[in-house]
Amino acid sequence: MSSAVLIFVLCGWLASGQTQPSSDAQLKDAIARHQSGDFSGAIEGYQRFLEVRPEVTGVRSNLGAALAHEGRFEDAIREYSLALDADPHKVSVRLNLGLAFYKSGQMLEAIQQFLKVHAADPSNRQATLVLANAYRYIGENKKVIELLEPIASAGKADDAVSYQFGSALIRDGQFERGQIWLDGILRKSESAEARLLMGTARMSANDLVNARADLQRAVELNPKLSEAHTYLGLTLLRSGDTGGAAAEFRRSLEIDPYDFDACLQLGQLLRQDQNYDESRAYLERALKLRRGDPGVRYQLAAVDLAKGALDPARAELEALVKESPQFVEAHVSLATIYYRLKHKEDGDRERETVKRLQAAQQAKEVGAKLQEPPQ
Repeated sequence: MSSAVLIFVLCGWLASGQTQPSSDAQLKDAIARHQSGDFSGAIEGYQRFLEVRPEVTGVRSNLGAALAHEGRFEDAIREYSLALDADPHKVSVRLNLGLAFYKSGQMLEAIQQFLKVHAADPSNRQATLVLANAYRYIGENKKVIELLEPIASAGKADDAVSYQFGSALIRDGQFERGQIWLDGILRKSESAEARLLMGTARMSANDLVNARADLQRAVELNPKLSEAHTYLGLTLLRSGDTGGAAAEFRRSLEIDPYDFDACLQLGQLLRQDQNYDESRAYLERALKLRRGDPGVRYQLAAVDLAKGALDPARAELEALVKESPQFVEAHVSLATIYYRLKHKEDGDRERETVKRLQAAQQAKEVGAKLQEPPQ
Protein backbone atom coordinates (compact mmCIF):
# COMPACT_ATOMS: atom_id res chain seq x y z
CA MET A 1 0.00 0.00 0.00
CA SER A 2 1.39 3.43 -0.86
CA SER A 3 1.92 6.15 1.72
CA ALA A 4 -0.89 8.12 0.08
CA VAL A 5 -3.32 5.28 0.75
CA LEU A 6 -2.12 5.02 4.35
CA ILE A 7 -2.79 8.74 4.77
CA PHE A 8 -6.30 8.25 3.38
CA VAL A 9 -6.94 5.47 5.89
CA LEU A 10 -5.76 7.65 8.74
CA CYS A 11 -7.91 10.54 7.55
CA GLY A 12 -10.91 8.24 7.73
CA TRP A 13 -9.87 7.17 11.19
CA LEU A 14 -9.58 10.83 12.26
CA ALA A 15 -13.07 11.52 10.96
CA SER A 16 -14.44 8.76 13.17
CA GLY A 17 -13.51 10.84 16.22
CA GLN A 18 -11.15 8.29 17.77
CA THR A 19 -8.48 10.87 18.67
CA GLN A 20 -8.49 13.37 21.49
CA PRO A 21 -9.48 16.82 20.22
CA SER A 22 -6.14 18.32 21.33
CA SER A 23 -4.21 15.97 19.01
CA ASP A 24 -6.50 16.15 15.97
CA ALA A 25 -4.97 19.33 14.58
CA GLN A 26 -1.45 18.09 15.12
CA LEU A 27 -2.05 14.85 13.22
CA LYS A 28 -3.98 16.59 10.45
CA ASP A 29 -1.10 19.03 9.99
CA ALA A 30 1.42 16.16 9.79
CA ILE A 31 -0.73 14.39 7.20
CA ALA A 32 -1.07 17.58 5.14
CA ARG A 33 2.69 18.07 5.20
CA HIS A 34 3.18 14.46 4.13
CA GLN A 35 0.77 14.85 1.22
CA SER A 36 2.49 18.06 0.08
CA GLY A 37 5.93 16.42 0.09
CA ASP A 38 7.22 18.10 3.26
CA PHE A 39 8.53 14.84 4.67
CA SER A 40 10.78 16.34 7.35
CA GLY A 41 7.85 18.40 8.65
CA ALA A 42 5.59 15.33 8.55
CA ILE A 43 8.15 13.30 10.48
CA GLU A 44 8.35 15.92 13.19
CA GLY A 45 4.56 16.11 13.40
CA TYR A 46 4.04 12.36 13.59
CA GLN A 47 6.71 12.07 16.28
CA ARG A 48 5.13 14.81 18.40
CA PHE A 49 1.73 13.12 18.03
CA LEU A 50 3.12 9.74 19.08
CA GLU A 51 4.75 11.25 22.15
CA VAL A 52 1.22 12.03 23.36
CA ARG A 53 -0.66 9.11 21.79
CA PRO A 54 1.82 6.16 21.48
CA GLU A 55 -1.04 3.68 21.43
CA VAL A 56 -2.20 4.96 18.01
CA THR A 57 0.07 2.51 16.17
CA GLY A 58 -1.43 3.21 12.73
CA VAL A 59 0.41 6.53 12.69
CA ARG A 60 3.71 4.65 12.82
CA SER A 61 3.11 3.36 9.29
CA ASN A 62 2.87 6.94 8.04
CA LEU A 63 5.96 7.89 10.01
CA GLY A 64 7.81 4.94 8.49
CA ALA A 65 6.80 6.01 4.99
CA ALA A 66 8.00 9.58 5.56
CA LEU A 67 11.29 8.36 7.00
CA ALA A 68 11.81 6.06 4.01
CA HIS A 69 11.23 8.99 1.63
CA GLU A 70 14.07 10.80 3.43
CA GLY A 71 16.37 7.78 3.09
CA ARG A 72 16.29 7.07 6.83
CA PHE A 73 15.70 3.38 6.31
CA GLU A 74 16.82 2.12 9.72
CA ASP A 75 14.40 4.52 11.43
CA ALA A 76 11.67 3.49 8.98
CA ILE A 77 12.34 -0.18 9.75
CA ARG A 78 11.88 0.51 13.46
CA GLU A 79 8.55 2.28 12.93
CA TYR A 80 7.16 -0.33 10.53
CA SER A 81 8.21 -3.08 12.96
CA LEU A 82 6.38 -1.35 15.83
CA ALA A 83 3.29 -1.00 13.65
CA LEU A 84 3.43 -4.72 12.83
CA ASP A 85 3.81 -5.63 16.50
CA ALA A 86 0.35 -4.12 16.97
CA ASP A 87 -1.14 -5.67 13.81
CA PRO A 88 0.98 -8.56 12.40
CA HIS A 89 -1.53 -9.22 9.61
CA LYS A 90 -1.19 -5.80 7.97
CA VAL A 91 0.17 -6.91 4.60
CA SER A 92 0.74 -3.39 3.26
CA VAL A 93 2.90 -2.46 6.25
CA ARG A 94 4.89 -5.67 5.97
CA LEU A 95 5.54 -4.96 2.30
CA ASN A 96 6.80 -1.48 3.20
CA LEU A 97 9.02 -3.01 5.89
CA GLY A 98 10.45 -5.37 3.30
CA LEU A 99 11.08 -2.48 0.91
CA ALA A 100 12.92 -0.55 3.64
CA PHE A 101 15.19 -3.55 4.23
CA TYR A 102 15.59 -3.94 0.46
CA LYS A 103 16.53 -0.31 -0.15
CA SER A 104 19.09 -0.42 2.65
CA GLY A 105 20.76 -3.51 1.16
CA GLN A 106 19.56 -5.95 3.85
CA MET A 107 18.39 -8.54 1.35
CA LEU A 108 18.01 -11.54 3.66
CA GLU A 109 15.75 -9.55 6.00
CA ALA A 110 13.83 -8.17 3.00
CA ILE A 111 13.28 -11.68 1.65
CA GLN A 112 11.81 -12.82 4.97
CA GLN A 113 9.21 -10.05 4.80
CA PHE A 114 8.44 -10.48 1.08
CA LEU A 115 7.92 -14.22 1.59
CA LYS A 116 5.30 -13.49 4.24
CA VAL A 117 3.58 -10.98 1.97
CA HIS A 118 3.66 -13.47 -0.92
CA ALA A 119 2.19 -16.22 1.29
CA ALA A 120 -0.61 -13.92 2.47
CA ASP A 121 -1.31 -12.47 -0.98
CA PRO A 122 0.17 -14.54 -3.86
CA SER A 123 -1.44 -12.19 -6.39
CA ASN A 124 0.56 -9.20 -5.14
CA ARG A 125 2.68 -8.60 -8.23
CA GLN A 126 4.91 -5.97 -6.62
CA ALA A 127 5.83 -8.34 -3.80
CA THR A 128 6.55 -11.13 -6.29
CA LEU A 129 8.84 -8.99 -8.44
CA VAL A 130 10.80 -7.46 -5.58
CA LEU A 131 11.16 -10.91 -3.99
CA ALA A 132 12.52 -12.23 -7.30
CA ASN A 133 14.94 -9.31 -7.52
CA ALA A 134 16.07 -9.81 -3.92
CA TYR A 135 16.79 -13.46 -4.71
CA ARG A 136 18.83 -12.25 -7.70
CA TYR A 137 20.88 -10.01 -5.46
CA ILE A 138 21.96 -12.94 -3.28
CA GLY A 139 22.58 -15.25 -6.26
CA GLU A 140 19.57 -17.56 -5.78
CA ASN A 141 18.68 -17.97 -9.45
CA LYS A 142 16.82 -21.25 -8.93
CA LYS A 143 14.52 -19.55 -6.43
CA VAL A 144 13.83 -16.76 -8.94
CA ILE A 145 12.88 -19.41 -11.50
CA GLU A 146 10.70 -21.30 -9.01
CA LEU A 147 8.92 -18.10 -8.00
CA LEU A 148 8.22 -16.86 -11.52
CA GLU A 149 7.58 -20.21 -13.23
CA PRO A 150 3.83 -20.26 -12.37
CA ILE A 151 3.34 -16.79 -13.90
CA ALA A 152 5.34 -17.70 -17.00
CA SER A 153 3.59 -21.06 -17.43
CA ALA A 154 0.17 -19.42 -17.15
CA GLY A 155 1.00 -17.03 -20.00
CA LYS A 156 0.73 -14.01 -17.69
CA ALA A 157 4.31 -12.77 -18.01
CA ASP A 158 4.73 -9.15 -19.01
CA ASP A 159 8.09 -7.75 -20.10
CA ALA A 160 9.26 -7.31 -16.49
CA VAL A 161 8.55 -10.94 -15.62
CA SER A 162 9.91 -12.19 -18.95
CA TYR A 163 13.15 -10.33 -18.36
CA GLN A 164 13.61 -11.55 -14.78
CA PHE A 165 12.63 -15.12 -15.68
CA GLY A 166 14.79 -15.28 -18.80
CA SER A 167 17.83 -13.73 -17.15
CA ALA A 168 17.55 -16.13 -14.18
CA LEU A 169 17.42 -19.09 -16.58
CA ILE A 170 20.53 -17.87 -18.41
CA ARG A 171 22.41 -17.24 -15.15
CA ASP A 172 21.40 -20.75 -14.07
CA GLY A 173 22.93 -22.21 -17.24
CA GLN A 174 19.57 -22.97 -18.90
CA PHE A 175 20.52 -21.11 -22.06
CA GLU A 176 17.98 -22.67 -24.45
CA ARG A 177 15.03 -21.92 -22.16
CA GLY A 178 16.36 -18.45 -21.45
CA GLN A 179 16.76 -17.83 -25.18
CA ILE A 180 13.04 -18.48 -25.69
CA TRP A 181 12.17 -15.63 -23.33
CA LEU A 182 14.87 -13.48 -24.85
CA ASP A 183 13.42 -14.03 -28.32
CA GLY A 184 9.99 -13.06 -27.02
CA ILE A 185 11.32 -9.68 -25.90
CA LEU A 186 13.36 -9.18 -29.07
CA ARG A 187 10.35 -9.81 -31.33
CA LYS A 188 8.58 -6.81 -29.82
CA SER A 189 11.41 -4.35 -30.30
CA GLU A 190 15.09 -3.86 -29.67
CA SER A 191 15.42 -3.24 -25.96
CA ALA A 192 18.25 -2.82 -23.49
CA GLU A 193 16.98 -5.82 -21.52
CA ALA A 194 17.05 -8.06 -24.58
CA ARG A 195 20.55 -6.93 -25.49
CA LEU A 196 21.63 -7.56 -21.91
CA LEU A 197 20.30 -11.11 -22.00
CA MET A 198 21.95 -11.73 -25.36
CA GLY A 199 25.24 -10.34 -24.04
CA THR A 200 25.20 -12.47 -20.90
CA ALA A 201 24.44 -15.59 -22.94
CA ARG A 202 27.36 -14.87 -25.30
CA MET A 203 29.60 -14.06 -22.37
CA SER A 204 28.79 -17.45 -20.82
CA ALA A 205 29.76 -19.05 -24.14
CA ASN A 206 33.07 -17.10 -23.98
CA ASP A 207 32.15 -15.11 -27.11
CA LEU A 208 33.60 -11.93 -25.60
CA VAL A 209 33.70 -9.83 -28.79
CA ASN A 210 29.99 -10.17 -29.55
CA ALA A 211 29.08 -10.09 -25.84
CA ARG A 212 30.82 -6.74 -25.53
CA ALA A 213 28.97 -5.39 -28.58
CA ASP A 214 25.59 -6.47 -27.18
CA LEU A 215 26.31 -5.05 -23.73
CA GLN A 216 27.56 -1.74 -25.12
CA ARG A 217 24.35 -1.53 -27.14
CA ALA A 218 22.36 -2.26 -23.96
CA VAL A 219 23.91 0.67 -22.09
CA GLU A 220 23.36 2.91 -25.12
CA LEU A 221 19.67 2.01 -25.15
CA ASN A 222 19.28 2.39 -21.38
CA PRO A 223 22.19 4.00 -19.50
CA LYS A 224 20.27 3.44 -16.24
CA LEU A 225 20.26 -0.36 -16.54
CA SER A 226 22.80 -1.18 -13.85
CA GLU A 227 23.17 -4.86 -14.76
CA ALA A 228 24.26 -3.94 -18.27
CA HIS A 229 27.12 -1.86 -16.87
CA THR A 230 28.09 -4.70 -14.53
CA TYR A 231 28.20 -7.33 -17.25
CA LEU A 232 29.99 -4.97 -19.62
CA GLY A 233 32.52 -4.46 -16.85
CA LEU A 234 32.91 -8.23 -16.43
CA THR A 235 33.43 -8.63 -20.18
CA LEU A 236 36.05 -5.87 -20.23
CA LEU A 237 37.76 -7.43 -17.22
CA ARG A 238 37.98 -10.80 -18.96
CA SER A 239 39.39 -8.99 -22.01
CA GLY A 240 42.15 -7.41 -19.91
CA ASP A 241 40.76 -3.85 -19.81
CA THR A 242 40.83 -3.33 -16.04
CA GLY A 243 40.46 0.46 -16.27
CA GLY A 244 37.38 0.23 -18.46
CA ALA A 245 35.97 -2.50 -16.22
CA ALA A 246 36.38 -0.41 -13.07
CA ALA A 247 34.62 2.52 -14.74
CA GLU A 248 31.65 0.32 -15.68
CA PHE A 249 31.42 -1.14 -12.15
CA ARG A 250 31.35 2.40 -10.75
CA ARG A 251 28.60 3.39 -13.20
CA SER A 252 26.59 0.35 -12.14
CA LEU A 253 26.93 1.19 -8.45
CA GLU A 254 25.92 4.81 -9.03
CA ILE A 255 22.59 3.41 -10.27
CA ASP A 256 22.29 0.43 -7.93
CA PRO A 257 24.57 0.55 -4.86
CA TYR A 258 23.82 -3.09 -4.04
CA ASP A 259 24.93 -4.91 -7.18
CA PHE A 260 26.95 -7.77 -5.69
CA ASP A 261 29.21 -8.49 -8.65
CA ALA A 262 30.04 -4.82 -9.15
CA CYS A 263 30.90 -4.41 -5.45
CA LEU A 264 33.07 -7.53 -5.42
CA GLN A 265 34.92 -6.85 -8.66
CA LEU A 266 35.49 -3.16 -7.96
CA GLY A 267 36.71 -4.03 -4.48
CA GLN A 268 39.17 -6.52 -5.96
CA LEU A 269 40.46 -4.03 -8.55
CA LEU A 270 40.89 -1.34 -5.92
CA ARG A 271 42.87 -3.78 -3.77
CA GLN A 272 45.15 -4.49 -6.71
CA ASP A 273 45.61 -0.71 -7.10
CA GLN A 274 46.54 -0.54 -3.38
CA ASN A 275 43.48 1.60 -2.60
CA TYR A 276 42.77 -0.50 0.46
CA ASP A 277 40.25 1.62 2.37
CA GLU A 278 37.93 2.07 -0.61
CA SER A 279 38.42 -1.57 -1.53
CA ARG A 280 37.31 -2.69 1.94
CA ALA A 281 34.21 -0.47 1.79
CA TYR A 282 32.97 -2.16 -1.40
CA LEU A 283 33.90 -5.65 -0.21
CA GLU A 284 32.09 -5.17 3.09
CA ARG A 285 29.02 -4.03 1.16
CA ALA A 286 29.25 -7.21 -0.94
CA LEU A 287 29.55 -9.32 2.22
CA LYS A 288 26.46 -7.63 3.63
CA LEU A 289 24.57 -8.78 0.55
CA ARG A 290 25.87 -12.37 0.62
CA ARG A 291 26.93 -13.17 4.14
CA GLY A 292 29.68 -15.72 4.42
CA ASP A 293 30.52 -15.62 0.70
CA PRO A 294 33.97 -17.29 0.37
CA GLY A 295 35.15 -15.08 -2.49
CA VAL A 296 34.40 -11.86 -0.61
CA ARG A 297 35.95 -13.16 2.59
CA TYR A 298 39.09 -14.10 0.67
CA GLN A 299 39.35 -10.61 -0.82
CA LEU A 300 38.94 -9.00 2.61
CA ALA A 301 41.68 -11.25 3.98
CA ALA A 302 43.83 -10.25 0.99
CA VAL A 303 43.33 -6.58 1.91
CA ASP A 304 44.52 -7.30 5.45
CA LEU A 305 47.47 -9.26 4.10
CA ALA A 306 48.46 -6.43 1.75
CA LYS A 307 48.29 -3.93 4.63
CA GLY A 308 50.43 -6.17 6.83
CA ALA A 309 47.62 -7.05 9.24
CA LEU A 310 48.72 -10.68 9.37
CA ASP A 311 46.78 -11.91 12.41
CA PRO A 312 43.28 -10.96 11.18
CA ALA A 313 44.15 -12.23 7.69
CA ARG A 314 45.39 -15.51 9.13
CA ALA A 315 42.27 -15.97 11.28
CA GLU A 316 39.94 -15.36 8.32
CA LEU A 317 41.87 -17.65 5.97
CA GLU A 318 42.10 -20.44 8.54
CA ALA A 319 38.31 -20.34 8.92
CA LEU A 320 37.88 -20.13 5.16
CA VAL A 321 40.01 -23.18 4.26
CA LYS A 322 38.25 -25.15 6.98
CA GLU A 323 34.87 -24.36 5.43
CA SER A 324 36.07 -24.48 1.80
CA PRO A 325 39.01 -26.92 1.74
CA GLN A 326 39.25 -26.85 -2.09
CA PHE A 327 39.87 -23.08 -2.19
CA VAL A 328 43.41 -23.13 -3.64
CA GLU A 329 44.06 -19.38 -3.52
CA ALA A 330 43.12 -19.27 0.17
CA HIS A 331 45.66 -22.00 0.91
CA VAL A 332 48.32 -20.11 -1.08
CA SER A 333 47.73 -16.89 0.86
CA LEU A 334 47.62 -18.75 4.16
CA ALA A 335 50.99 -20.37 3.40
CA THR A 336 52.41 -16.91 2.69
CA ILE A 337 51.20 -15.64 6.05
CA TYR A 338 52.62 -18.63 7.93
CA TYR A 339 56.02 -18.09 6.37
CA ARG A 340 55.95 -14.38 7.25
CA LEU A 341 55.06 -15.30 10.83
CA LYS A 342 57.97 -17.79 10.88
CA HIS A 343 55.58 -20.75 11.20
CA LYS A 344 57.50 -22.88 8.73
CA GLU A 345 55.82 -26.17 9.57
CA ASP A 346 52.35 -24.69 9.00
CA GLY A 347 53.55 -23.00 5.81
CA ASP A 348 54.98 -26.25 4.47
CA ARG A 349 51.70 -28.03 5.21
CA GLU A 350 49.69 -25.44 3.28
CA ARG A 351 52.16 -25.55 0.38
CA GLU A 352 51.75 -29.33 0.16
CA THR A 353 47.97 -28.90 0.22
CA VAL A 354 48.24 -26.49 -2.70
CA LYS A 355 50.34 -28.97 -4.71
CA ARG A 356 47.84 -31.76 -4.02
CA LEU A 357 44.84 -29.64 -5.02
CA GLN A 358 46.54 -28.38 -8.18
CA ALA A 359 47.50 -31.93 -9.19
CA ALA A 360 43.92 -33.10 -8.66
CA GLN A 361 42.62 -30.22 -10.78
CA GLN A 362 45.07 -30.98 -13.59
CA ALA A 363 44.09 -34.65 -13.56
CA LYS A 364 40.44 -33.66 -13.75
CA GLU A 365 41.09 -31.39 -16.74
CA VAL A 366 43.05 -34.11 -18.55
CA GLY A 367 40.25 -36.58 -17.91
CA ALA A 368 37.67 -34.20 -19.29
CA LYS A 369 39.71 -33.69 -22.47
CA LEU A 370 40.06 -37.46 -22.97
CA GLN A 371 36.28 -37.79 -22.85
CA GLU A 372 35.72 -35.17 -25.53
CA PRO A 373 34.52 -36.62 -28.87
CA PRO A 374 37.05 -36.48 -31.74
CA GLN A 375 36.77 -33.48 -34.07
